[in-house]
Amino acid sequence: MKDYSVKDIRNIAILGHGSEGKTTLLESMLFSSGALDRQGRVEDGNTVSDYDPEEVKRHISISASVAPVEIHGKKLNIIDVPGYFDFAGEVAGALSAVEGAMIVMSAATGISTGFEKAWEATGRHNMARFVVISQVDREHVNYEKVLDELRERYGSSIVPMVLPIGEGTTFKGVVDVLSGKAFTGSHKDRKEIPVPDDMKDKVATALEACYEAAASTSEDLMEKYFDEGELSEEEMLRGLSAGIYDGSIVPVVPVSSLTGIGVRPLMFALASYMPSPMERTYHGTDPKTKDVHVRHADTSEPFTAQVFKTIADPFVGKLSLVRVVSGVLTAQTSLYNGNADKPEKAAGIFSIRGKKQTAVNMICAGDIGALSKLQYTSTGDTLSEMGKPIQYDPIDFPLPQISMAVYAKKAGEEDKVFSGLNRLVEEMPDVIVAKDPMTTETLISGQGELELEIIRQKLLSKFGAEAVFKDPKIAYRETIRKTIDVQGRHKKQSGGHGQFGDVWIEFSPTADPSIDFEFEDAVVGGAVPRNFIPSVEKGLRENLVKGVLAGYPMVGLHAKLHDGSYHPVDSSEMAFKTAARIAYKQCINASPVLLEPIMHVEVSVPDEYMGDIIGDLNKRRGRILGMEPHAGKQIITAEVPQAEMFKYATDLRSITQAKGSFKMNFERYEEVPQLNAQKIIEANKAALEEDDE
Repeated sequence: MKDYSVKDIRNIAILGHGSEGKTTLLESMLFSSGALDRQGRVEDGNTVSDYDPEEVKRHISISASVAPVEIHGKKLNIIDVPGYFDFAGEVAGALSAVEGAMIVMSAATGISTGFEKAWEATGRHNMARFVVISQVDREHVNYEKVLDELRERYGSSIVPMVLPIGEGTTFKGVVDVLSGKAFTGSHKDRKEIPVPDDMKDKVATALEACYEAAASTSEDLMEKYFDEGELSEEEMLRGLSAGIYDGSIVPVVPVSSLTGIGVRPLMFALASYMPSPMERTYHGTDPKTKDVHVRHADTSEPFTAQVFKTIADPFVGKLSLVRVVSGVLTAQTSLYNGNADKPEKAAGIFSIRGKKQTAVNMICAGDIGALSKLQYTSTGDTLSEMGKPIQYDPIDFPLPQISMAVYAKKAGEEDKVFSGLNRLVEEMPDVIVAKDPMTTETLISGQGELELEIIRQKLLSKFGAEAVFKDPKIAYRETIRKTIDVQGRHKKQSGGHGQFGDVWIEFSPTADPSIDFEFEDAVVGGAVPRNFIPSVEKGLRENLVKGVLAGYPMVGLHAKLHDGSYHPVDSSEMAFKTAARIAYKQCINASPVLLEPIMHVEVSVPDEYMGDIIGDLNKRRGRILGMEPHAGKQIITAEVPQAEMFKYATDLRSITQAKGSFKMNFERYEEVPQLNAQKIIEANKAALEEDDE
């Protein structure tokens, strides 16, 4: 592949709902451009961008993949992004590396949830976008209906730039509205034909819409269009490019990715109208001085780049995919990672197409490539020249939605499992592996059950480590509701020195429920010698980890040591620790209760799902605190027991057709209702007895 100047590079992501033709579209573009001798098929597992064994097996994309396409003197760096919602982290990484996006929708299904999410995401990033209507050759397709649906939803920004000749089984070609040329066939068999007579009015109407859209981007163009009724080719290019770049114009192009019809006009339109990296300005900070620096896609500026994806390979090592923001990267460039505050050295520089890596001498500003075996660098990190540090904003990855507890399937393979997981999460920054301090379980958290299952499979296939994922334990706690005054007396005589410790302790709930334990020394007159009082406190603290009701940790306990007795010879620290334990066990008579973690939950849903969501939260023992509109949706705020929120991400997706989202954090502990508490107590006692065996 030849070297391209910045102005001839286009970085574009393919987004949309799962299984609506994104990977097939990229495959068709590669074939049409001559990069492939034969077009692969998702069903056959031989496409360029779906090469991971799990992708081949499941026939879905699970990881963003890069493939450059050369057309019309331009280089299109296309990033194929998974459409399934479990892989939302891949979307965030890809969008940080591009200026534009193709949002794919199926002509057979119309606007889907995945399309809406892609539209919203590109809007948040102020990104240029094309709508590609795929599968126009499917049976029973009504193309005009799909186009009307787009116009109704997104208004005058929708501009058909290419029109289909026929639809469904009669789809045989396209008309390029701007050039007025019609083509049938695809790839090498593509040929120009006259515009069909029955389409001339449609083409004229579409051309007028293009003129109006281009003219609306500036007063000069608008004035000329009103005066003369048309614009020159150069003016059209300038106006449409400006509108596409600022989002006021979204071209629509119909294609059949399987047959290739419409794919080449789409590629020409992308090359002509999508913005180059030169259109974008980057702001970063010096990691040490915090001074703000501005960078452009200019080869004369100092080298900077951001890692937008990491690929972990147990044999080849780590591969870091980078978008070079400014300057030129060569083997001689001295690299510095401002995030890690470490110098870096790459083992190699590559261009990348799917899984194929080709060694190159350099990567210029605006281009995408890969570096191998970086030691300290993670996804989102910024690389710059040594002595000219800069740090760009981190990539905003989505927060995890579901958590599972991780165990090694075979005893003794814990290190193998967790070291493999740590390597895999380098690839998936939206996945977090961490120990829960409340239950001591190791949790893996991600976007959905499918993502976590694929991680488990990858762990086995890549690292030979077999893990088991289970529902996490709930960090239940115990406390008491009434005050009791009890004696703990330990006396043992078995020849020689005996053991003697005697304490009177008043146990009561703490005034502040957020305080786990308070110890009060109220001994007077030396009833318990000063040197044994710390042993009493220590004995209590050691036993608090196991409550008197069901074995869960005790919290909210105030212990006042106020009396006792001792033996001048037989008393010891151990004897008083034991006496404290005996006293603590009597908290079973202080109305002990079970506490459960209550979560603060905010659910964002479209209006039409409000009733269903509120009803579902009520079934989960939730308390609705309020509702307020935000960004076209309703935010429902509630408090829900953590035990009722397992796999809520899956249920919410099902109820709202994946249009809802939520975030959740710990709020406080509350008493478990008696009926629920009894079941939990019995289950935990059975588990403890099983462990003891």
